[in-house]
Amino acid sequence: MDPFDAGAGGILRQPKAVWATAGASVVAFMGIGLVDPILPSIAKGLDATASQVSLLFTSYFLITAIAMLVTGFVSSRIGGKRTLLLGLALVVVFAGLAGTSGSVGELVGFRAGWGLGNALFVSTALAVIVGAAAGGSAAAILLYESALGLGMACGPLLGALLGDASWRYPFFGTAFLMAVGFLCITAFLKEQPKPARKTSLLDPLRALGHGGLASAAVSSFFYNYTFFTVLAFTPFVLDMTPYKSGAVFFAWGVLLAVFSVFAAPRLQERFGSLKVLGGSLVLLALDVLVLGYGNHTAAIVCTILSGAFIGVNNTVYTELALGVSDAPRPVASAGYNFVRWFAAAAAPFFAPKIEEWTDVHVPFVVAAVTAVLGALVVVVRRKALTHDAEELEPKHAVEDSVAVFAN
Repeated sequence: MDPFDAGAGGILRQPKAVWATAGASVVAFMGIGLVDPILPSIAKGLDATASQVSLLFTSYFLITAIAMLVTGFVSSRIGGKRTLLLGLALVVVFAGLAGTSGSVGELVGFRAGWGLGNALFVSTALAVIVGAAAGGSAAAILLYESALGLGMACGPLLGALLGDASWRYPFFGTAFLMAVGFLCITAFLKEQPKPARKTSLLDPLRALGHGGLASAAVSSFFYNYTFFTVLAFTPFVLDMTPYKSGAVFFAWGVLLAVFSVFAAPRLQERFGSLKVLGGSLVLLALDVLVLGYGNHTAAIVCTILSGAFIGVNNTVYTELALGVSDAPRPVASAGYNFVRWFAAAAAPFFAPKIEEWTDVHVPFVVAAVTAVLGALVVVVRRKALTHDAEELEPKHAVEDSVAVFAN
């Protein structure tokens, strides 16, 4: 059955509860790249350095990483709807407070609270959509994946459009949109049944005792350092107006979404997961080297092009993480994300520091090295990573990609 079929059970004929949750999910994913095009404006407005402003990512993802151990614990006890509303409420409060910040320290702190709310919401949204959707999980997963891609692509664009007037407006805009989402979910979503088994805080850590899952997490840690060097540090290198920077990262997000959903499964089917992942990591390393040492035009092109490699990597890592061990998918996903999000917190902090200690090129050299290290882990640990993971059918790539990003 075509999931886009407008008939019963198609993606276009879903209950209001599903559309309300999917719409809020778009805004939640927008929050990841929202600040990208306005980082230089924030630095100027708050008289802060690039390294200080980059802490907006560090605080956000550090809390997100830690929250991976908490979200399953919370949702298995209070239910999906209450977890969604709690996450949305935290985002509304802290995004609104972020817009009132008088110093970069306040903004970093409010961004951390935002990260906690976003983690609670995003980790629960997929399960809620699947549970409330008509026509089975296929259409629901495609709808959620579309929300993910749309949010990742449009976050920088919204940040640019509102941030051109003031760096504060994107934060107020996000708070407003999430408040609308809160009201819609309150009105249209019924409480979802609680899982039969409550999740322990230590379950994700126990899952990392599996060698294959630990290998995937470590390799992804190195890769995510590269990923978030591009996302958090490149705007300072490009040094463009919010509009132009937003356009660059919008194109980056479009490539990320397209290659994650459509290109990666086809490449895996033809070449195999580990070969695709190793090759994509090496190409990403070369891409960031050219980004760091090329002229301004080359930096723009390589920033956009990196979205293709990042999209492929995200999908393949997801399959490895969810298929390599016998742990339940939500638990394996939480353990994997607990490790990799620490790199997302580290890269925005260290990249500008490395520039201060050396020059603007070296952060990209480090990012290239970490991408290669990720590939080396894949090569050295290929036997552990191949077990069970290669048995996954490519058709499951989209479903697994959503699940690991969400948990």
